[in-house]
Amino acid sequence: MNLAYTMAPGRGNTDLVLASLATDLAALGIRCCGTVQINTVNPGHGTAGPCDMNVRVLPDDPVLRISQDLGPSARGCRLDPDALETAVGLVAERLSAGADLLIVNKFGKHEADGRGFRDVIAEAVAMGVPVLVGLNSLNRDAFERFAGGTAIQLPPEPAALRAWVDSVTSSPDAPSEPQVAEPI
Repeated sequence: MNLAYTMAPGRGNTDLVLASLATDLAALGIRCCGTVQINTVNPGHGTAGPCDMNVRVLPDDPVLRISQDLGPSARGCRLDPDALETAVGLVAERLSAGADLLIVNKFGKHEADGRGFRDVIAEAVAMGVPVLVGLNSLNRDAFERFAGGTAIQLPPEPAALRAWVDSVTSSPDAPSEPQVAEPI
């Protein structure tokens, strides 16, 4: 089973790492499906307030707003569950059409509660499609229970993530057959 997760310190850093990876892999011809998160500053809240959360559905859009604007002083979950489920449905369709890798921006509270991308992750694993998930410390225990000890943690570094992807996919830049030296 090829299930991995990464956690980057700092708010939004895991999102940036996964979005950059998805862009690099697409340029190499690796068929990724899933989501990467793109946070934008809400002009009504200023830079200190909560950002707007958007996900880009891989490989080629759409971008969906998955947060609700509850005002600059709101506390608690701003996730729009209907928008998240729309993204889940789009990713499930694309996964069934074939993919080399599933990237899920976050195994969050919805997944921890048995919803969100949980079934898509399980389906990809059952299909033999490698899965890379963004994770935060709040949901780590729930993810580890879900993964049953089979997931590996990867450092949030482009080279480490790329090396793992290369090891679990048939990357276009990797030789398709072992190279054997010709006898002299």
